[in-house]
Amino acid sequence: MANRYQDWAAERRVPLGFALGVAYVIFAQPTRTLLDAGAAVALLGVVARAWAAGYLDKDQRLATAGPYAYTRNTLYLGSFLIGSGFALAGRSLILGAAFLGLFLLVYRPVMRREAEHLRRQFGEVYDGYARAVPLLFPGRLRRAPLSRDEDGFRWTRYKKNREYEAALGYIAGVVFLALKIALR
Repeated sequence: MANRYQDWAAERRVPLGFALGVAYVIFAQPTRTLLDAGAAVALLGVVARAWAAGYLDKDQRLATAGPYAYTRNTLYLGSFLIGSGFALAGRSLILGAAFLGLFLLVYRPVMRREAEHLRRQFGEVYDGYARAVPLLFPGRLRRAPLSRDEDGFRWTRYKKNREYEAALGYIAGVVFLALKIALR
């Protein structure tokens, strides 16, 4: 049953995110102060995702360096920060609750599904890594031991992972909210 739900969540996460985005466009009521605060939180998420993408070679090797020494799901942590920042900027408890619900009901199962995939692919190496590094929120400042084959951040990985799309989405969201404030 859990695997079916995880599969369902993985398939529906993007369409559900777009649906929430449409609701956001309609119902967000930003203020300048909340836009500034929310944009700062969301920018932390964009930076986290960018940092993570520069270390990630999907399905080729297990990323354990850089941000992956602190959390196994830096991309999702970045998405959480981006969503939280925009929820704050949008000044709507209903939208904030909808985002939190989406994250808990959709992204948490997706993270579990991806953990199972990595466990099958990397075996005991992943199990040791999972024991040392939290699933999502960093629990300590001390870094996990790094693997020997890590070669640092690479812009080529960032581009290959198309993480610039998150940065462009962030800019579009901030501009949209600023226009919504200006046109009131």
